[in-house]
Amino acid sequence: MTDLSALSSSPTQGGRDAVLKFFYGPMDCGKSTLALQMNYNHRRQGRRGIVLTKHDRSGGPRITSRIGIDNEAVEVVDGLDLVELVCAYDRIDYLICDEACFYNVEQIEQLADLVDDHGIDVYAFGLASDFRSQMFPAAQRLFELADEVARLQVEVLCWCGRPGRLNARIVGGVMARTGEQVVIADTGSAAPAGSAEPDGEVGVHYRVLCRRHHRNGDLGDEAASSSPLEPAHA
Repeated sequence: MTDLSALSSSPTQGGRDAVLKFFYGPMDCGKSTLALQMNYNHRRQGRRGIVLTKHDRSGGPRITSRIGIDNEAVEVVDGLDLVELVCAYDRIDYLICDEACFYNVEQIEQLADLVDDHGIDVYAFGLASDFRSQMFPAAQRLFELADEVARLQVEVLCWCGRPGRLNARIVGGVMARTGEQVVIADTGSAAPAGSAEPDGEVGVHYRVLCRRHHRNGDLGDEAASSSPLEPAHA
């Protein structure tokens, strides 16, 4: 008889091995949209899952997509043990982990434990690098541990028309090179001149740039092309 407990040591379906997959890309490439679609597809087949997020643009425990779809989620705080979380459920087949780049490294290890020891599929989504083009520690660990790593193919463009690869933090109209790795900014609209975010920085928002313009800090016509403020993305 198949063991359907939350922490079954057997794979969840059909005798196959569970998988840890990491989907990554810059802002605006559709990571959250894909996470929501995958959750829908798995639930439609009768699988039971948990949706997780951290620092979603909504400011709450939800996954939200810029195209207008969303779903309730569990907020991953620093002290949350993901194995213990799954233990609280009668049965879990999969996890959807949005904004996984903001988890801590220990939580990434816990995701791998859930896959290897308990047969739970884990689908993680997030940025690879921060505003300095340096990897988030959690993203680096996902690259090291994941069974499959996929760069999302929805094309994001720099202001110059080249493919956007890197996330830039703009503070007071100037591209930042130093600062905290994660800064939460307003998500509603572009910040008016002189406005301050909760962390005290003025006029903070994020843009995707090509490698050339990220390296030389060229924002093009910043006033005309600034995107709405993003949450702690890079």
